[in-house]
Amino acid sequence: MEIAMQAKGIERGQELLQGGQRFVPRPGWFARLISPGFSTILKRLDKGFAKGRLTGHLPDGSTRILGGRAPGFDAEVELKDWRALLRLVTGGSIGWYQAYEAGEWDSPDLVQVFAIFADNARELGALGRAKGAFRLAAKIAHAFNRNSREGSLRNISAHYDLGNDFYEHWLGDLMSYSSALFETSNKPFARAQMMDELRVGQLKKMTSIANRANPPHGGKVLEIGCGWGMQAMLMAGLQEVHVDAISLSDEQLEFARYKRDNSPQELFGEIAFRKQDYRDVRGQYDAIVSVEMVEALGREYWPTFMDALERNLKPGGRAAIQFISMADDLFDAYAKSADFIQAYIFPGGLLIRTNEFRKLAEARGLSWHDQTDFGLDYAETLRFWREQFMQAVAEQRLPEGFDARFVALWEYYLGYCEGGFRAGTIDVHQVTLVKEK
Repeated sequence: MEIAMQAKGIERGQELLQGGQRFVPRPGWFARLISPGFSTILKRLDKGFAKGRLTGHLPDGSTRILGGRAPGFDAEVELKDWRALLRLVTGGSIGWYQAYEAGEWDSPDLVQVFAIFADNARELGALGRAKGAFRLAAKIAHAFNRNSREGSLRNISAHYDLGNDFYEHWLGDLMSYSSALFETSNKPFARAQMMDELRVGQLKKMTSIANRANPPHGGKVLEIGCGWGMQAMLMAGLQEVHVDAISLSDEQLEFARYKRDNSPQELFGEIAFRKQDYRDVRGQYDAIVSVEMVEALGREYWPTFMDALERNLKPGGRAAIQFISMADDLFDAYAKSADFIQAYIFPGGLLIRTNEFRKLAEARGLSWHDQTDFGLDYAETLRFWREQFMQAVAEQRLPEGFDARFVALWEYYLGYCEGGFRAGTIDVHQVTLVKEK
């Protein structure tokens, strides 16, 4: 659906591209001095790849197999410049992306590269993480993106206000920017099936959230982080409830209001779309839903979010939450600095540590029920988005203003996340929280 958009200027997406440059400085002579030799780096990578193998085509014309001792992902990298390894061992995932952006390495299958690194994250340890001054620079830059009220507005706008005309080319007609829930995800869908399968999977995800919330007929529901409004519309229409749906994205709210105002009321029911911070909501709701919003909070605001749930739920009320987590044994190292996603894609974001999040809920009288995990479904969702995005690029359907650097960044981002879900180091969950009566 095309709707009137605000003028974006000639360049779009530059805030994300430029924002990431603050996180890890380009490696100079000092980085070369403190880093091990390239041969040593290759040996450490070889030792760290306990599962799967990486075939490296090196700048000197030779080919080297790293790992290959146990089944796993099968990756291939063309290393065009030795400096890429330097960026990896000093700047971690941010440095590795900067090397890719600089043309220092490439791969015929980015997802396999990200998956083998994620699958061996425990064995690789600190090898692929930012170190010393580079880690400090990333940590400081990430701190400037904290999600205060002002910071949240800025961070949300940087990602979600890229334009509805951008997102609608690859998210599908439901405009749902979160994992679908498929009947099976044990094998990839064929390309011809993907549009239909994604739509069915997104509707199944929304229906699952609605059923978990289970508001009474005529009840009141709050949605925190409503996106483009389809979850709210489904619940208002099918469950015949009033929905207060809040977001900080001007673009998303414009789309959602347009969809609501140009559809029969009996189709989508009563919905109020508001630009409001979750911290400012004061009300009593039968149910609250939030789909992949909590990753944008930052760890210091997890308690604040749980306070908002407890404060706004009626006794006996239910909250249905979908969230993305980092594996518990990798979380501490992950949270000490910032990674590629936090630097370039979701400023201020942090994935959830499930056991910590659960303790915060239960400490506020919100009991934790029926957790389901479906990370491979997210891998397939991301594959669909990535292929649709690249098809839109090939057919020149993207709106004006997105240059080749941004296109490369976005393809890298979608593949990076897919690799993490395929390896299982990150996961996605639904859970139902129930407030004590």
